[in-house]
Amino acid sequence: MPVSPRVSTTSFRDSLVLPGLVLACLIGAGFTGVAFGKDGDDDSGAANATRATPNIYLDLRTSYATVPAGALPVGFGSSALFSALQSLALANGGSLPTSVPLASRQSLAVDFPLTVDVTDTVSLYAGISGTTTYGPAQGWSSFDVTSWNVGFQADIYSQNGGSIPTITWQSTITQAIPNGPAGTTTFNNVLEFDYAFDEDATRGMLAGIQDTRVEVATALVRIHPNIIGYVGGYYQWPSNWKFTGRVGVQYFGGAQLLSMTPIQPFAQPILRLDLDRTDDNDNRLFGVTAQIMWVPKPSYQLTLRTPLYLVRK
Repeated sequence: MPVSPRVSTTSFRDSLVLPGLVLACLIGAGFTGVAFGKDGDDDSGAANATRATPNIYLDLRTSYATVPAGALPVGFGSSALFSALQSLALANGGSLPTSVPLASRQSLAVDFPLTVDVTDTVSLYAGISGTTTYGPAQGWSSFDVTSWNVGFQADIYSQNGGSIPTITWQSTITQAIPNGPAGTTTFNNVLEFDYAFDEDATRGMLAGIQDTRVEVATALVRIHPNIIGYVGGYYQWPSNWKFTGRVGVQYFGGAQLLSMTPIQPFAQPILRLDLDRTDDNDNRLFGVTAQIMWVPKPSYQLTLRTPLYLVRK
């Protein structure tokens, strides 16, 4: 029997009201940015107008993850996967499937965030995610819309050939659907420093911190914060293939699920590898991410990114 809650037509429609409004606001903000960009240079020609046009695309992401029994995954990965696996645990009355110590859980998620690159340094996004999860007792659940998300990414400082690295801030809010007693709201914030060794930023070093906090609709369940500190680097070939690696330490404060024994805190290593293909304007055409996180046993995640462009400069 599927353990993921079914989404009725009414609850599905009501759950999409807020993200639908957010999507409309993002599109409006994108075109407002274009208008302001043009006002700054009334004599600009067609080339400048083209540069001012924002990218608008569905940043389609398909993620598959395996998670050891008795653990909640966080990592660098999709918050939709995290929300789905939380719901899987909470839908079982707050118990994780620890009765089979060697059995792991699996999850497949598809994210559909509509993304507007307002400028080269600011992106806004909002969308929905669908997931299906697998447990050893109930098998694969049906594929349902299980969360919506909204967020932004912005460079708050650009290196531009100087000695101070580019500083990027990203914030995402993910709300589980339906938002019942087992519903969760996830707040994810990332601050990253990017020091490029050359003017074209084809190679460089990274350092950053990610903070993830989860609020559960019921006061009987508490999931403590998760913090990741990491370093890394990247290299981009003339063919526009780019490799990025990050390695760090993840600290999870543990979780109390109703009357169950708390999921114990841990501090364990985490590794993420990215391979991306871009065009000459640094627009992503394809990407694949592999991640290994110890929670504290190994958990694996693979993500494919295949953006569908509505407008591309």
